[in-house]
This record gives sequence, structure tokens and C-alpha cells, in this order.
Amino acid sequence: MSRRTDVVVIGGGQSGLAAGYHLRRLGIEHVILDAQATPGGAWQHTWDSLRLFSPAAYSSLPGRLMPAQDGHLYPDAAHVVSYLADYEKRYELAVQHGGWAHAVHRDGAFLRVETDCGDWQARAVVSATGTWTRPFLPAVPGRREFTGRQLHTVQYRSPAEFAGQRVIVVGGGNSGAQIAADLAGTAHLTWVTQRPPRYLADDIDGRALFDAATARRRALDEGRADTGGVASLGDIVAVPPVRAARDAGLLTAKPMFSRLTATGAQWADGTAAVADAVIWCTGFRPALAHLAGLRLRGSRGHITTSGTGSLEDPRFHFLGYGDWTGPASATLIGVGRPARETARQLRDLLA
Repeated sequence: MSRRTDVVVIGGGQSGLAAGYHLRRLGIEHVILDAQATPGGAWQHTWDSLRLFSPAAYSSLPGRLMPAQDGHLYPDAAHVVSYLADYEKRYELAVQHGGWAHAVHRDGAFLRVETDCGDWQARAVVSATGTWTRPFLPAVPGRREFTGRQLHTVQYRSPAEFAGQRVIVVGGGNSGAQIAADLAGTAHLTWVTQRPPRYLADDIDGRALFDAATARRRALDEGRADTGGVASLGDIVAVPPVRAARDAGLLTAKPMFSRLTATGAQWADGTAAVADAVIWCTGFRPALAHLAGLRLRGSRGHITTSGTGSLEDPRFHFLGYGDWTGPASATLIGVGRPARETARQLRDLLA
């Protein structure tokens, strides 16, 4: 027999917790279903040296400032996990851990959420699953021919396992730069980017990025010219480890290769590099397999939304997937505002 509530939030990472905070404040009955066995979301699975782009106070969820981490201006992933666990406990959020939501079905006036731990019936569903479980690998010629090791950002942990190896890191964003900096000096590094690396000014961090994303969204909403948002500032936040490696001359990027071979990579001009491993820091896609079959996608394959709500079926909301669902909503500080608006829209829908 299905359990019943007003709102099911799928995903108990930072976006799901922000949604739970605002739903609780409005007195909306809900449950947060988290596939992870313990609190912390995807932050539990990042590489060891990962750092936030912003100081702790500017990396906070609604209602609770993240405390500073001793000795570090930019907190590491373990500090974020501790903060999220404390946040969940402090606000007594209704999180159920260890249950994967496989599918959502329309069931008369209700939505039925099918999980490992039984079904739930709800009047609305908030999808807050993020992107970490859906890494993107580009269709590069020869990728299946390469006989060395290939892994994505999600599988990288530390430089120790690559000591002395020849490693190609692909990607000119923050993950690519941080992992390349992590490997520099330990592995024989080749860093490959689609275009020359664009570093933000050293004094710019996540605070400025959030402001830029918000200003862009406001301009678009008001019909003004596109400000360019975060992309206008650059691609890479120069956190201290990246800055140190760059200034030491250890982060010299090569253009993207034309193909992989059995032993490494080859460029259009005929040059080649032998590699033991290729690390793809090539981004992610929204993890929305649980919504397959509901026909929420439009003719171009995208789910069209107004704010965070689906235009096809307003009982579905999407939180934490980037600018698609709110300026900088994939960040700790950025998800607060769209989470608040989601809760308000759900209150009106349920009324």
C-alpha cells in the first residue's frame, strides 16, 4: 500500500534540503527521498582536494550560515558534507535515506513515486536529483580504441593513483583545471581544452558569479539585453591550488586532440601523445530518468518551465539544475531563492 503526502522531493542533496526547509516553513506536508545512505548528497563522492569557489559564509543554504573551516578560506568537500548533515538534523527535515526513486507515474489525481522502499502518492513532485549521477562523455573518434584507463570526473579521487603515469585531462572548466592542478607534479600531465583557458580575475569567486548569474536572469526577464552572465567573466575560478599551479607554469593547455588512438591521443597536425589514462572533465546532464514516459519534454527534447514548474504539468517542479531552473541554482547559495519560490508555488497549487 502506498504512503501518501502532499509533496515528494526526489533527492536529498543541497537542493532537496533547501526545498524541505521552505516547505516546512510553509507547513506543507512532504517527504524527501534520498538515494544516498547518509547525508551530504554528491559532495560525499568528490575528489579529495576539491574546494568551493566561495568562502563559507557565501556558500550557505537558507536559514543557516555555513561555519568557516579552520585554516581554509574556501572549504573542502568534507566540510560541506558535515554542514549538510547538520542542516538536515537542525531543521528536522523529513529525509528518508537509502531509497532510490525509479519512476514517477500519473495515478488519477495523484502522482505515484516508485522507490526501492515502497511507493509514495503525492499531489506534487519536486525533482532535485542534480547531475552527478549522469556524467557526459563526448563522442570523440577512437574513444573505444584507447587501451588505457578512461574515467570521468566522478571517478577521480586523488593524484596518488596516477603517480608517474602519463595522464591526459580533458576539460577547460573548473573541474578540469582543479584536477589538472591536482595531478601536476605527480603525473606526467597533458591538459587539453576546447579553447584557451579563461581564468577569472584572482579576486573573483563564487560571490561575483552568483551576482552575475542573477543579473543576467533579471535582464532576460525584463526584456533587456543579455549580459552574458557567468560566461562573460571566464570559465575557471582561480582557487588557491589552481592559482599556484598556473603561476608555477604547470598548467599549460593544449588544444583539443582530433582523436584517441590505442596508445594515446593524436592532433590534427600529426602530433601525438602517449597516455596511460584519460580523465574526462566534460560535464554532466540532468539526472531525470525517473520521469521518462511522462511526456514532459517538448518538441526539442527539453522540459519547458515557468520558474521551476513544468508548463506541461504544473505538479512537477525542478530544482538545482543550473540556470534552467534559476540563476546559479546548482550552487549552495544559489538554490535558496528558487527553492523558496517553488514552495510558494506549491502552496498555491495545493490550495
